[in-house]
Amino acid sequence: MRFFLKFLCLNVLLRCSLMEWEHNIFVRRFFCPSPKNQTHKAMRLADLAVFHQYISQSFNLSHRNTWISFGGSYSGALSAWFRGKFPHLVYGAVASSAPVKAKLDFSAYNNALNSCVKFTLIFFLQCLAVVQEAFAAVEVALMGGNVSQVAVDFGCCQIPKDPDDQIELMQNLADIFMGTVQYNEEGVLMSINELCGLMTNKSEIYRSTSEEPCLDISHEKAVKDLMDTSLHSSRRAARQWTYQTCTEFGFYQTCEDATCPFSGMLTLQVDTQLCPLLFGISQHSLPARITFTNTYYGGDKPHTYRVLYVNGGIDPWQELSVVQDRTEEEEEAQTIFIEDTAHCADMTSRRVTDRRSLKKARKEIENHVARWLKTAAQEKMEKRGV
Repeated sequence: MRFFLKFLCLNVLLRCSLMEWEHNIFVRRFFCPSPKNQTHKAMRLADLAVFHQYISQSFNLSHRNTWISFGGSYSGALSAWFRGKFPHLVYGAVASSAPVKAKLDFSAYNNALNSCVKFTLIFFLQCLAVVQEAFAAVEVALMGGNVSQVAVDFGCCQIPKDPDDQIELMQNLADIFMGTVQYNEEGVLMSINELCGLMTNKSEIYRSTSEEPCLDISHEKAVKDLMDTSLHSSRRAARQWTYQTCTEFGFYQTCEDATCPFSGMLTLQVDTQLCPLLFGISQHSLPARITFTNTYYGGDKPHTYRVLYVNGGIDPWQELSVVQDRTEEEEEAQTIFIEDTAHCADMTSRRVTDRRSLKKARKEIENHVARWLKTAAQEKMEKRGV
């Protein structure tokens, strides 16, 4: 809702109309039961083109009306790609925290956490050391057979005897830190400072983010839920996203590098084993699929003009986005880099606690969009005058 309110304010300021498109493969009523029917990236952009046509017809819009697309994170990439593939439909695009470069082994995500924590904390070395020690201690307990105590310590529904269940536990614990760093002050749980404060005070760190009485770490149950293709499946969105990671993007946040602060159990082999299991997609085919995506869209040097890429310095996803201005022949990439904000911070509604850099960035975005609209109007007047 805060994302919606932000754009509502911008549209009121610029006297524009707001149209919102929801990605249909994540909507319950459009859930596709078979991989053969799964939505391809090119089809998603074509769906946007059809949406453009439908809205234009429904509201009697014409070529005199200028369209600007907005999106954040994955939809930010779609916003940039839509402008790149359908430049005659949208005059410009804002792509916030947009991972436009596909990456199979995204180990840089977890490695980037080190620099993100460093940026926000004076006592980051102490915090990072405690996090590494904590994960190492859990690994030692699991490898040493002290699985019952681990289950008690973290409130697990099952005793993690099976290696796959142990990996599920480690992933659940790592997710707490990943989510906190990615969103920092925009997150729903706590900021990096708050989380590290808990760690360095040796307080209990695990907090369930759901209302479940215990932490479900059953790998078998997780796979079974993902294999459910019925309309009422509670994991339908996760299944669809898993399919996209297998066929297009990768984005697997592995921890095999020595600099990763979490568990070395989180490997590429583990992350990609769902591809053949759920969809019959060979793990060996994944590199070629990722290469094709980057060839098709241009990776972190996308073939786009009049696209504004916005990224935060405390966001691991900046590694896969466009963070430097570029002007080559008829291609142009413009960027805004907000050094002390996290993922999609510019898309949230205004708060009194907003950092000065964030306020400045929002103003820059408004100015960019206003200039685009003014230029578009001038171009149309010139065409009518010819």
